[in-house]
Amino acid sequence: MEVDQTTITGLTGQTIIISPSDSRTSELATELERSGSRVIASPTADIAGPDSYAALDEAISNLYGYDWIIFTSVNGAQYFLSRLNQLGHEVNKLDELRVCAIGEATNRKLAESRVHVDIVSAQFKVKDILAALEAYTSDRESLRGLNFLVPRAAVARNDLSGALEAAGARADTVAAYRTVRSHNPDLARINALLAGGGIDCIAFTSALAVRGFAELFDTNDLSELLSGVAVACIDQSVARAAAEFGLCADIMPAEFTVGALARTIEEYFRSEARPSGRA
Repeated sequence: MEVDQTTITGLTGQTIIISPSDSRTSELATELERSGSRVIASPTADIAGPDSYAALDEAISNLYGYDWIIFTSVNGAQYFLSRLNQLGHEVNKLDELRVCAIGEATNRKLAESRVHVDIVSAQFKVKDILAALEAYTSDRESLRGLNFLVPRAAVARNDLSGALEAAGARADTVAAYRTVRSHNPDLARINALLAGGGIDCIAFTSALAVRGFAELFDTNDLSELLSGVAVACIDQSVARAAAEFGLCADIMPAEFTVGALARTIEEYFRSEARPSGRA
């Protein structure tokens, strides 16, 4: 059967993820589908306490055994401090430890909770976090023998812990919270498509959508997950939020509307430009 060339558009055959956050996403999906793309709505995720507090409670009871505590996310900080309070401890219990915050949002959360912070790593990649720690302690050799506590999601990649242990430190990753994914078959499909290079673009209409997508995959660094995927942001504030998670906005309209975003995405794929997906 011959393909009717008049029906081919710049988005025909393209698969685009939209991360839902507000009413604009449904309008964006309609515009993109009208241009011939296949649109997949990313499911949402809720955050809750871990299934068991045993490991977290043990770590809190033995904070004296740690030299450092690393908060990799706002959620990790929030749930750790909440549990610390529930167990009857004040935040000054952390004063004897060195504290590392990953990302400005995490640092702000800790500051609001009156937790001192020794290091803020603006970068989320493991090598950058290690570089910040090494700069503070003088060199990588100085990490040897130190004990690190890393409160984070119940199911999380342990790249940071592995890197610390490779440097001769001991790193305990404990579950401070868990990501409760909505029952949506699209999550498994998105995982498979991302792994197989089947996603062409992801579109964000708000900073909240960027953070929600990162939470869904429990990561502060989306650059590896979205490698080779064009990143579309509706405006500069969303692009800045994407940058916080290691992404570079490949696509951004001059006019910050849903219609303009859809048209700019189509124009991008009509051109010879290819996505970088990285900061």
